[in-house]
Amino acid sequence: MNAFNVHEHLQSLGLQAKAASALMAKAPAAAKNKALRTLALLLRDNQAELAPANAADIERATAAGLSAPMVDRLKLTPQVIETVAQGCDQLAAMPDSIGEIIGMKQQPSGIRVGQMRVPIGVFGMIYESRPNVTIEAASLAIKSGNAAILRGGSEAIESNRALARLVTEALRAAELPVDAVQLVQTTDREAVGQLIAMPEFVDVIIPRGGKGLIERISREAKVPVIKHLDGNCHVFVDATAELEMALKIVDNAKTQKYSPCNAAEGLLVAAPIAASFLPAIGAIFAAKGVEMRCDAAAAAILRADGRLAELGARIVDAAESDWYEEYLAAVISIKVVEGIDAAIGHINRYSSHHTDAIVTRDHVHAQRFLREVDSASVIVNASTRFADGFEFGLGAEIGISTDKFHARGPVGIEGLTSLKYVVLGQGEVRS
Repeated sequence: MNAFNVHEHLQSLGLQAKAASALMAKAPAAAKNKALRTLALLLRDNQAELAPANAADIERATAAGLSAPMVDRLKLTPQVIETVAQGCDQLAAMPDSIGEIIGMKQQPSGIRVGQMRVPIGVFGMIYESRPNVTIEAASLAIKSGNAAILRGGSEAIESNRALARLVTEALRAAELPVDAVQLVQTTDREAVGQLIAMPEFVDVIIPRGGKGLIERISREAKVPVIKHLDGNCHVFVDATAELEMALKIVDNAKTQKYSPCNAAEGLLVAAPIAASFLPAIGAIFAAKGVEMRCDAAAAAILRADGRLAELGARIVDAAESDWYEEYLAAVISIKVVEGIDAAIGHINRYSSHHTDAIVTRDHVHAQRFLREVDSASVIVNASTRFADGFEFGLGAEIGISTDKFHARGPVGIEGLTSLKYVVLGQGEVRS
């Protein structure tokens, strides 16, 4: 497509989305739920049809030299498909909050004032790699009564097209407007610039991808943006932590999967427990090939353990930049801290305010961590990998926001809605 046609294509998508959003806003809950259940069924029944498209994307990405984590994000495995199908079913089973009125209060004048939950309207979704985001975004758009324009990465174009066809089929089966979810059909980068500069059609942009993409969109967008830049997540092992629990949580948070934004990138260990905990977690990391970038105290403890040397443990002296780093790889920063105050201070300074966890048996420390750590998701005695819309019971997520307004943390149905004031009167006038 040339630049003129890209503009024409995006204008057409915008017009169609705007018209569809008006119909979706008043669509009955039964129709939206039917579309979601149909989509879940189509996903499960069409895995064989999705496989060739996904294989083509993976082959092209591998040939282009994309990194292993990026290629991994492209894969539509049976588990990935089942997870998004379950998300559709979970959303269908949830109450429909559109039109709900909350906080209704009688005022001295006689009027009653409350707030009604309504769809945002049209959201634009710009994302890289993971084609499952196509289904997550589509299912949330349907449940929340919005319309969506989806622009996936060029590396996943065939998978996204195949998935979008299933979404269209599900909308049609439920007699909902098929333009409620539209995929940008070009891989031309100009399409991104067009989509983020259409306030007449698009009410909010949600980018999901690398830091460069999100910084560009935040800088150039002419509509509001719901975003997060990094997933530099931490686990703090408190002095009172139960050792086996802490090992299990830290191992899972780091190694269950390296590529997600909720994987742990930093490990903080309270000084009183460091000598016993670090060699144990070091052995686990060494066996899995995880490089440990350590402060002086952590490095000294780990290097003093001859067993780790035999395992070929990779222990590296950390640079200041390591405390800020989102590795998305088999690398973790490790620091010994004096206690809860130092841990909270380190996290609030260096983390990306995405997800941070504490492992502790001290109730006071747990409560302080929850109150004082300035992150979108704060976890006690569980893995950071739970910071996810599906795991939080939202049905699906459209992303994880580290902003502090409107939507924060995993963005589900409520994050795609707004509240408007409603006033009920019986003839009152203002004096």
